[in-house]
Amino acid sequence: MSEDRKERPVRFESLSGIPVEPLYTPESLGEGWSYEAKLGKPGEYPFTRGVYPTMYRGRLWTMRMFAGFGRPEDTNERFKYLLAQGQTGLSTAFDMPALMGYDADHPRSRGEVGKEGVSISTLDDFERLFADIPLGDVTTSMTINCTASVALAMYLAIADKQGVAWSRLGGTMQNDMLKEFIAQKEWICPPEPAVRIVTDMIEFTARHVPRFNPVSISGYHIREAGSTAVQELAFTLADGLGYVEAALARGLDVDSFAPRLSFFFDIHNDFFEEIAKLRAARRLWARFMKERYHAKKPESLRLRTHTQTAGVSATAQQPLNNVARVALQALAAVLGGAQSLHTNSYDETWALPTEDAVTVALRTQQIIAEETGVPLTADPLGGSYYLERLTDQMEAAALEYIERIDAMGGMVAAIDNGYPQKEIADAAYRYQLMDDRGEKVTVGVNKYVMTDEKPIHYLRIDEQVELEQIERVGHFKAARDMAKVERRLKQLAEACRNGANVMPVLVDAVKDYVSLGEISDVYRQVFGLYREPIIF
Repeated sequence: MSEDRKERPVRFESLSGIPVEPLYTPESLGEGWSYEAKLGKPGEYPFTRGVYPTMYRGRLWTMRMFAGFGRPEDTNERFKYLLAQGQTGLSTAFDMPALMGYDADHPRSRGEVGKEGVSISTLDDFERLFADIPLGDVTTSMTINCTASVALAMYLAIADKQGVAWSRLGGTMQNDMLKEFIAQKEWICPPEPAVRIVTDMIEFTARHVPRFNPVSISGYHIREAGSTAVQELAFTLADGLGYVEAALARGLDVDSFAPRLSFFFDIHNDFFEEIAKLRAARRLWARFMKERYHAKKPESLRLRTHTQTAGVSATAQQPLNNVARVALQALAAVLGGAQSLHTNSYDETWALPTEDAVTVALRTQQIIAEETGVPLTADPLGGSYYLERLTDQMEAAALEYIERIDAMGGMVAAIDNGYPQKEIADAAYRYQLMDDRGEKVTVGVNKYVMTDEKPIHYLRIDEQVELEQIERVGHFKAARDMAKVERRLKQLAEACRNGANVMPVLVDAVKDYVSLGEISDVYRQVFGLYREPIIF
């Protein structure tokens, strides 16, 4: 072979293992490839090129930086700072006790209060979290799952206190319990009652909070757990199909709730694969909603998605390199047509981000929006032979997974069998082996290593924060009308047992200052605790 035809001794494949050819031509698309069938126009079926006709010419993506730490007032201050810096939507991180259904004063919360998100136990905490923030003028995303019903009830109660009609409220509750059983592992009760509560929220918001997204079907955590991009795509859509099936079984019309379903995808390092993933996701979802569920509204066919740069790709070594990683991942999200984007801060492998680091992360989005010209036309990479072939390959590979899950009886049955969990574990193991063998380069970790790195400044949460929160929650609970609290808890237990929608009961309960932990205890008592199947 002549010198100019030699290739470097590396793996020419995507992170999902899809072979990458040296050159793509029209023939790469295959016989019968049709522009109308595969692409069409933005805002039209099958939505490959984007969910809205004008895309970012009409409106830029929402810049929604994740924020949450310490006491509610600490996070409230960060919210106001980010809004002042040009952020266009709030995104709330909660601490581990809140995510697992425990109040700050519970013994299991010790050492975790306010550490990885904001500490929330009662409506009083929510009032301080959103103090002086007009809920009718901002959209709020909340990353919370097994206790999402409580968070939504508190948000609605705060809106009532502010005099904001529920019809004006916009935002997203993550609330994706299926991905918890697959990847993130933060749960209270088993899959069936967990999905029932999610369905209660879908039904309730469709009727009473029409601008709110009751669930963000989340591939992000599936990817962070070690899946490939293809697995993330497949399992996320399969989760979405599971929620559609549950809502239909409730008797809801598909067009009454499908327009408010939203998605959340990870954006990893493989630039073109991530763009192809978002395009394939839109096309697959549109076809499922049209052909399987016979949805009529165009809004029901649109896969709208939040995206976040890949936390798992960030490195503690040479952390400033993460700025470059995040910029490229953010660019892929925009080229892929995301509706909303969070950019990680370079110091998040060390701790929650500092104000300086989160500002750089936000400015990264603003530079893409204002300086690069990327938002000037819809789907600017559409028509690339490589990208179109990769989009088709990802769609086909994801469809194979979804068909297997369908054959098992759906995602709940697949989870009970441990199928997605094992697939992700195997993929994570293969990925780690590639890293350990140097077959996959991580700059600054297994190549271009520096031995004399200087430590960085990172955010530390004062231990006094936990003590203050425990004391405050204790005083607040002691001042409540306990007769009202007990009555609301009994009403909730009865609603859980008789199949009534829990949301109206929860709104009344939190207004009477029933706590997040007390509501979660009712779920534990009525539905029981979940134990994960052993798959190894």
